[in-house]
Amino acid sequence: MNTLNYKGYLGTVNFSEKDDCFYGKIEGIDGLVNFEGQSVSELKEAFHEAVDDYVAFCVAEGIEPHKSYSGQLNIRIKPETHSRIAALAKQAGESINAFISQTLESRVAMS
Repeated sequence: MNTLNYKGYLGTVNFSEKDDCFYGKIEGIDGLVNFEGQSVSELKEAFHEAVDDYVAFCVAEGIEPHKSYSGQLNIRIKPETHSRIAALAKQAGESINAFISQTLESRVAMS
């Protein structure tokens, strides 16, 4: 998927052949904020304006602009992968949860 980044916000981008335009939305927020443009430069400008307007709205309303997450995540994996993770966690002397958490944090830190 194509994305845009601005001021720490992520925008997903799509193209509508029917409407002959690019469109997207800001991800990771509570609410729906869309943007669109006929060209890549128009799309980027519209995304920047959408982020700036959203942040200004949040400041005016006294609300947190980023979506809050609980820190709990359910995932579905193959049973074989689950078994391998359990074995690796046991070898490391960790719980499965701690093993997965540290692995994900390490991967996220690399990006």
